[in-house]
Amino acid sequence: MRANYTNLQEKISATTEYLELFLRNLLLHEKNELHNRNLHISGLLTAQKVDIQGEKVDIENEKVDIQAPKADIEILISLKGNNFSNKTKLHIHRMFAAFGYHEIFGRSAVVELLALQNSSASKLLAKLIQAEIIEPVSGRGKGKYKFIKCKTAR
Repeated sequence: MRANYTNLQEKISATTEYLELFLRNLLLHEKNELHNRNLHISGLLTAQKVDIQGEKVDIENEKVDIQAPKADIEILISLKGNNFSNKTKLHIHRMFAAFGYHEIFGRSAVVELLALQNSSASKLLAKLIQAEIIEPVSGRGKGKYKFIKCKTAR
């Protein structure tokens, strides 16, 4: 498998690209094409290099990759939230979409976002703290939280 193969003389390095596409399909319900032919390296050994020095690449209008944090929260949920119901997982996704890793939130924001009662929001937050998906934030007042970055998060 190409993910396990490195040949520095032929400029072939191991890659996790195919595995990442597979996991994105599995966890994020994307529809990435997965074909065995993409794993073969035989064509890479004879391919000629393309001369790109004469051309400039326009990257000003390039879109920012926002999929990585979503994948990280999926990994975090799969690792720590095995006993979560689908509804709880949906709530986590909606919260992460609204707050991400950088925004600090409280129970009232969760109540407003998810249309829950105060007691239900408190129970959800307690579950997420116990599962180490969110953590309390000090210095911002009582009852403020943020998402914990997955070890693979950037």
